[in-house]
Amino acid sequence: MKKLAPLVLAAALTAFLAPQAQAAGSTFPTPSGTKPVGTTIKVGSSGYDGGMQRFYGTGDLGTGGQGEDQGPIFQLADGATLKNVVLGAPAADGVHCLGTCTLSNVWWEDVGEDAATFKGTSSSQTMTISGGGARKASDKVFQHNGPGTMVIRDFQVDDFGKLYRSCGNCKTQHKRHVVLENVTAFSPGKALVGINTNYGDTARFSRITIVGDSSKKISICDKYQGVTSGEPKKIGTGADSTNCLFKSSDITYR
Repeated sequence: MKKLAPLVLAAALTAFLAPQAQAAGSTFPTPSGTKPVGTTIKVGSSGYDGGMQRFYGTGDLGTGGQGEDQGPIFQLADGATLKNVVLGAPAADGVHCLGTCTLSNVWWEDVGEDAATFKGTSSSQTMTISGGGARKASDKVFQHNGPGTMVIRDFQVDDFGKLYRSCGNCKTQHKRHVVLENVTAFSPGKALVGINTNYGDTARFSRITIVGDSSKKISICDKYQGVTSGEPKKIGTGADSTNCLFKSSDITYR
């Protein structure tokens, strides 16, 4: 076999490695400092500005597990705003919203049980996630347990199970809505949204970008039959005119 000249061999190796070298992930901010949290920080209507510090759990909030009964690092009252926060590891159950709330420029470096949970009590309440991002969510990023609407905009997610899940087996179920606007998802990931069509859930998508998923393994919208006990059943996936509301032009792959 004829040997390749060194320059030719180098060029061949460069061409082979180029796709891997061009792969890009999410871009996260550098925290301004660190702050351990041993007891849940309760945020009222006056809001909380974290100054881009990294908050992480200690003691009961520092197990780093996936248990469904962990406390959150932050608990937001109805009408509260949390902004400029980086949640490090361990992050316990992240953030709980008890009603209408806004999470502005909040970043999860390593999602714990869930990044944030919407525990609203009224269909008129809205949880808005504006800016920020989340990484390393083995299961869900955002969990929706109460009624109302969750809006996720200008957000990036990287290495995740589901970006959003309407609770599949809460003891009390509700019709829930989610809106995704200008969201960038980096592979690997399983699904952007999971909703319960039997309760009338809806999911709307616009300006969605999926990176590094040329085989299109990441589901856009999974449909389930929700329950009040036991495990929900997946019954479909993809766009329709009732529950999963998007067109092919709403999704960009790169």
